[in-house]
Amino acid sequence: MTTIENNAVQRPVDPKWVLLIAILLPGMGQVFNNAPKRGFFMACFMIILGLITFNLAQHHISMLGKLSGGFFIYAISVLDAYYWAKYRMEIFTK
Repeated sequence: MTTIENNAVQRPVDPKWVLLIAILLPGMGQVFNNAPKRGFFMACFMIILGLITFNLAQHHISMLGKLSGGFFIYAISVLDAYYWAKYRMEIFTK
């Protein structure tokens, strides 16, 4: 057996599943893309920016507006997870 046969490449997770996971569990889409540090930092930044905007927003702002910093990073993390899952699948199928 050669070393290439021993190093079997694992098929990446389907991008649609990664998108669903990223929507339901913030930061986990990156974990399924084999980037757990990226997922951890995305989750931390969601919490931090959510707290910052919550504390800086005026009292008459809606809850969605108060947590808008966290929602912004959440949206970026979902798009990022899907993009990298799609990229990994394209590379794997070549």
